[in-house]
Amino acid sequence: MSINSIDHDEMLKKSEDWDFNDDINPQKPTKGAKSVQVRRRIEALKEIRESGLTLEEAKELGIWE
Repeated sequence: MSINSIDHDEMLKKSEDWDFNDDINPQKPTKGAKSVQVRRRIEALKEIRESGLTLEEAKELGIWE
């Protein structure tokens, strides 16, 4: 297909109908993924506690959100 054979009016119609939100499909974490995330946060908190840092200090250092 050459560039000259493209129907530009048809392309314009399709692009006007195209909704950007259709492409964004945020996937919600499954129950298993949530539990993995929770376990990671718990482990991170344990490591922070073992290191002797407070939660505020960890936040300042960017270790904790």
